[in-house]
Amino acid sequence: MGTHRLYRKADSMTDPQTAAALAAARLSLVEEGTRHLLHTVSGLKPEAVAEPSALPGWTRGHVLAHVARNADSLVNLLDGARTGTDIPQYASSEARNQGIEDGAPRPVDVQLADLRTSDERFVAAAALLPAEAWTADVRHRAGYVFPASDIPWKRLAEVEYHHVDLDAGYTPAHWPELFAVTEFRKLSARLAGADLPAVELIAEDTEDRGVIGTGTPSLTVEGPVRALLAWLSGRSDGDGLRRTPDAALPQLPPMG
Repeated sequence: MGTHRLYRKADSMTDPQTAAALAAARLSLVEEGTRHLLHTVSGLKPEAVAEPSALPGWTRGHVLAHVARNADSLVNLLDGARTGTDIPQYASSEARNQGIEDGAPRPVDVQLADLRTSDERFVAAAALLPAEAWTADVRHRAGYVFPASDIPWKRLAEVEYHHVDLDAGYTPAHWPELFAVTEFRKLSARLAGADLPAVELIAEDTEDRGVIGTGTPSLTVEGPVRALLAWLSGRSDGDGLRRTPDAALPQLPPMG
């Protein structure tokens, strides 16, 4: 697939220095999250790679291969932002899926090395961007366009969510508070107006609130922000969240 020019936001709409500072702060979070992930993987036994993850149909090897290939896909977007071209995140959906399947069976030491080197490529590509490049628009594999300054957060989400999906001791309770609060707000906003019974959400530790679904809420769900995010993101069935009245939680759509 060839490359072509992608629309850049006007400087009057986005200040390059602000965008660069935002990206730098997010890259620091990625560095910390990746360090924790590498620590977990370094402690896996050889047979653990072939064992099931928390994602249906995927082994831990599938999760690790996906996280590594995602880093490389985001390098493509970083390069596109730097050069002003529309570089696809992946060559194709088929190539993305094949990369995960091919990488899944590899031994844990190979998986660990791949995670390290793909992260190094991501960090190096990010370091090449001048401030104005962080205001460029890039295209997600799903087709929507977003600012390059959001690339580090998308990487952070991949690292944090899939670290939990490994089912290797890292749980939603380990998520950094900034990540949990930001994702709680984002997913709550995404589900506002969704085709499901309205639910009021209350994060008891951060005082964040949200309403998901359609209509007037007849159910209030309370708990720690990390536990609420775990449910919203499909990493928990919501067990342990307080419900008023004591009714069943609605079935949420896939996170996507």
